[in-house]
Amino acid sequence: MADEVPKPEETPEGAAVFPLIPAELGIHPLLLAALHAYVFLEGSDEAVLNGAVAGEAMEYLVTYLQRMTGAELKRAKEDLAALAGYAKSEKWPKQQVRFLQEFLSEHEIG
Repeated sequence: MADEVPKPEETPEGAAVFPLIPAELGIHPLLLAALHAYVFLEGSDEAVLNGAVAGEAMEYLVTYLQRMTGAELKRAKEDLAALAGYAKSEKWPKQQVRFLQEFLSEHEIG
């Protein structure tokens, strides 16, 4: 199933995972995929993945996202604002909300 979430016992200790985002929010699926990958790579412990390799992969993710312009960039900004609003309403940890609010500017996207 596309929206199936792994059971907690299936997620290794030290793996950073982002909550499942409902399709009803209308957030672009490729943006969600990039955010989920970034969170996993940035936040997972060395026991789960190689930090140097994860760092390189994150750099590539950000480099590709920096290529967005015009309507793509506008859509990403709108999607992240909507996602941050959703996260607040769902009472996600402040760190996750801040991540969404600052992701583009922190990585000089746009």
